Amino acid sequence: MNIFLSWSGERSRAVSDLLDEWLQCVIQAVDPWMSSKDIDRGTLWFSEISDQLQSTSLGIICLTKDNLEKPWILFEAGALAKGLKNTRVCTFLIDLEPNDVGTPLSQFNHTMPDKAGLWALVRTLNNALQEKGLKEKTLEQVFEMYWPTFKENFDNILAEIKPSTSAKKRPDKDILIEILETSRSMDRRVRALENPNQDTGSQMGGSIIKRKKYYIEPSLQKSVVKMFEKGESSETMFKYILDQYPEMPSTRAIAFLNQIIKDHGLRVLQ
Repeated sequence: MNIFLSWSGERSRAVSDLLDEWLQCVIQAVDPWMSSKDIDRGTLWFSEISDQLQSTSLGIICLTKDNLEKPWILFEAGALAKGLKNTRVCTFLIDLEPNDVGTPLSQFNHTMPDKAGLWALVRTLNNALQEKGLKEKTLEQVFEMYWPTFKENFDNILAEIKPSTSAKKRPDKDILIEILETSRSMDRRVRALENPNQDTGSQMGGSIIKRKKYYIEPSLQKSVVKMFEKGESSETMFKYILDQYPEMPSTRAIAFLNQIIKDHGLRVLQ
């Protein structure tokens, strides 16, 4: 079973590395994937990630105070959510509480980094394997054996890698608005199930939503190419594009960046 580990930032990456190794010790049948170690040098970076997102069975989004609103985390979360019929998605709250997480990430199941939370995650993975999964008693014994290792390494990561920001307390008004939006979203989904022939994705309130076209300035393309040549990270370039075009959807920005890679024969080295 393929598991996509989504991360952004040093602390998030370290925990993703830990989950990558630890989960395979507990359940050998799972196959975690994370971009920092599983993309070959010279591979088209965004194409590889897109392929993995399409073939994944479960996504784990490693959230921290630093990356909670990072564009790249939100993009990968959105890509995972598109396959919700076949894909399970959860957030792993490294240094956050559930109330710290706003939309759209709050729509996923949250996993706390404690023994109970990790046990629930492991059981979810094992149940998804169906006949390939371990028996419950065996799984519990293996989990008890490896839990102390995870706990020790996780605590070391938190002690060694400090967050650069503190989580902002969400106003009550924002939480109430989120509840309202979630309720409306659920209502639309129910109506879509009751009326499968209705195109709910392209209509809202009786009006068709047209896809907006963006004219990309040649100077922006040149700037991005220069950033590639300087060895800037893909996330930095992605954020730069969104800074220039704040209203551009994340998927459009990714497509634009991927097109530059192909047109100029660029390669992103890890």
